[in-house]
Amino acid sequence: MFQQLIQLQQRLLAAQWKRSWSTAKQPDKPKRASEAPEAQAKAKDRKKTGAISEGVVAQNDPPKSCLTNKKTTFGPLHDCDRVFQNLYGCHDWRITGACKRGDWYRTADLLDKGPDWIMDQVCQSGLRGRGGGGYFSGTKWNFLRTAEANADKVLVMNCAEGEPGTCKDREILRHEPHKLIEGCLLAGFAMGCTRAIIYVRNRFYNEACNLQFALAEAYRHGLLGSSACSTGIRFDILVQRGDRYLCGEETALVKCLMGEIGRPRRRPPFLTEKGYFSHPCLVINAESVAVLPTILRRGPRWWADLGRSYNSGTKLFNISGHVNCPCTVEEEMSMPMRDLIEKHAGGVRGGWDNLLAVFPGGLSTSLINKQVAAEVLMDFECLEAAGSSLGSGALIVVNKQSDPIKVMLRSIQFYEKHTCKQCTYCRDGAIWLPELFDRFVRGEAHPHEIDWTVAIGKKIKDSNPICGLAQGQVNVACSLVDNFRPQIEDRILNCIKA
Repeated sequence: MFQQLIQLQQRLLAAQWKRSWSTAKQPDKPKRASEAPEAQAKAKDRKKTGAISEGVVAQNDPPKSCLTNKKTTFGPLHDCDRVFQNLYGCHDWRITGACKRGDWYRTADLLDKGPDWIMDQVCQSGLRGRGGGGYFSGTKWNFLRTAEANADKVLVMNCAEGEPGTCKDREILRHEPHKLIEGCLLAGFAMGCTRAIIYVRNRFYNEACNLQFALAEAYRHGLLGSSACSTGIRFDILVQRGDRYLCGEETALVKCLMGEIGRPRRRPPFLTEKGYFSHPCLVINAESVAVLPTILRRGPRWWADLGRSYNSGTKLFNISGHVNCPCTVEEEMSMPMRDLIEKHAGGVRGGWDNLLAVFPGGLSTSLINKQVAAEVLMDFECLEAAGSSLGSGALIVVNKQSDPIKVMLRSIQFYEKHTCKQCTYCRDGAIWLPELFDRFVRGEAHPHEIDWTVAIGKKIKDSNPICGLAQGQVNVACSLVDNFRPQIEDRILNCIKA
């Protein structure tokens, strides 16, 4: 009887919903194509360009004016080519020391050349985002620049850095804050913004204090405000803090800035249409902006001659895990991974033959084994061809003394804790995957459960999650199983024998 009542109620609700839908007005949908050609054209353009503006583009084609080179050897980087000359805090980080290193040098002249010139220099240099996606900055920035807006445009800097192994933006905030501030001014002016917001992770207390002090110096010397660098251009910068891993995703970050729960949302509307309090905005990684002043001063050809074509410039790499000297270092793009680890991190503990696997771009990137790590180049396209990605450039080294199955469990538990639980597949995957890996550690599992792990990962990948962070969970789970399947099977067999 109870089930019959439920079915009757569902039928009544369905009929009521159907009547309300048929009588509802839909003014945004034209009856004929001739009635709203402008609206149709705008919707068509949005389909073409909207996805790119949010960093989920399928094809990341370089700008037509992008410069190339014919280099075949890469690294080590010469000291004269380093952008971050105070990366280790050996010199004064305040405005006096920053100006001695070339910051704020004739910034007014760069602004006087206009936004078109700045955007053209960015496109020619082939600068790509340093936050993980690797999208060409000239293409991405152009969407905010050309966006039609009734309100002021806002530039948002992403300094969240909640992913394990990643701490490059922290060093910029701590030792090179004026590079970031000057880069915000130039990038914001090029995109037609009047203000910028720098989102800093809450745990970076000392770094946020240095940034606030540097901002006060910039305002005091007239470099920001109603007439930035005495050019008549108004530009203001605000620092705001938060602390959640999910706020590294751009829509979650903007919601956090607005005082809402930091959870990703679906698009459209895109951030370039409706972003920060309905203002069009664009979220950019801090390193991508901090290198802009140096590119404009030294020219796009200098930047394009570093690294491989379409993977140009320098990059901050974080090297941690089972290495002798964990460090953050600026190096040329496309430098071989083995050279990077051995030259700057003192090599793998126990020697290179003791290497088990490497996370090449943080915990969200797929593992690569020792054979691939010995030959792969540290750039976007080479790592993608190897089945992984550059990510944020955070190398996590794992040697043979560690238990690979415990590494699997610890990695997947991170996503169990930090997923927002909005998407069904991602939420259920965060429940099942840690349980499976926990049984793998104990050996109390069946061999077919290894294939279950791959099936769960494939289901999440083929679903339509709200954000791309679900992909990181899949990358970790599938790559760990691919690399350590023999160890899992041996653990299960030993448990059965015992």
